[in-house]
Amino acid sequence: MAKASITNMEVKKNNRNRIYRYICNCQTVSNPDISYALKISLPTVTQNTRELIEMGLVREIGELQSTGGRRAKALAAAADYRLAVGIDITQNHIGLLLADLAGTILKYDRAYFPFRKTRDYFEEVSGKLEEFLTNAAAGRERILGIGISFPGIVNLQKQEITNSHALGISALSFADVSGCFAYPCFFLNDANAGAYAEGVHSEKTGSFFYLSLSNTVGGAIFHEGQLMQGREFRCGEAGHMTVVPDGRACYCGKSGCLDAYCSAKCLSEPAGGRLEDFFAGLERGETEFVGAWEEYVKYLSIAVNNLHMVLDCDIVLGGYVGSYLEAHMGQIRKKVAERNTFSEDGSFVRACNYKVGAAALGAALQVIETFIEQI
Repeated sequence: MAKASITNMEVKKNNRNRIYRYICNCQTVSNPDISYALKISLPTVTQNTRELIEMGLVREIGELQSTGGRRAKALAAAADYRLAVGIDITQNHIGLLLADLAGTILKYDRAYFPFRKTRDYFEEVSGKLEEFLTNAAAGRERILGIGISFPGIVNLQKQEITNSHALGISALSFADVSGCFAYPCFFLNDANAGAYAEGVHSEKTGSFFYLSLSNTVGGAIFHEGQLMQGREFRCGEAGHMTVVPDGRACYCGKSGCLDAYCSAKCLSEPAGGRLEDFFAGLERGETEFVGAWEEYVKYLSIAVNNLHMVLDCDIVLGGYVGSYLEAHMGQIRKKVAERNTFSEDGSFVRACNYKVGAAALGAALQVIETFIEQI
């Protein structure tokens, strides 16, 4: 009897989760719409939406146009009921982002703030966050928590950043970081966070590999709504696969890693450290930039083709470089297709949807997801 009771509770919770997610993904929707889309009986949907309204998570916002019968109530998510923060920590910058329950970005700031291996650093980040929230007029009582992304191995089992060559840290406890903030903290690898932002609200289903092309190169596998973490939480670390045996030195201490050939620095450094200036120069056809770009695409196409051969899924190009690639996808796909064994046209390669603050957004969305799972 107890087992049946637990099962019924689980079914009810699952229905409520599905219904709430569906409402969040729609601007306005009715109970009959939800019932039809989710294949849940209308009485069950009506009961759940009534409870969600009582909880403050859904609002009635009028009536929908009649289709011949009684007008259905128009429902919408009360997206501002709670808010989530995303913080993206890199070697030289921090990104701060505020999102509502629908995943809409309400405010985003990125500032130069070099990482330091001290408690003072995180306390200063906390101070910057409070200033950010004040400027955003965000009531602190609405903040669910903070998602923090790091360029390194984020081990959820050990509850620590086990290693980050980019930041020069190892065995950094989650507790040591979260103790500096006034809100619950959640931790993600930066590429995982970018992949989560790309996948969780995507209309596409299935799997993809997210190749993060920032000042360090990372990767993540998003499969059927979930991140694949790996046994040691290192799944997707494409930046340190060898593309040139005994090639260029990588910051990790090895040589020939993809990171040494496809990090954003490979493009920004010829342009004085500004990636936007590189792509502007590339548009003008400046010889130095064209040569650097052709070399970059050569190694990128090798990596993309290798990843596709192993995983047989879409490859999404994200990170700093990914935000500039929409206009160059034809060239990239052509180079990838030339290497492809199965005569594919390279259409499995696509540019990221989120051009700005993807890691910070993904970190915030993880906080929101944890909240929604408890509804």
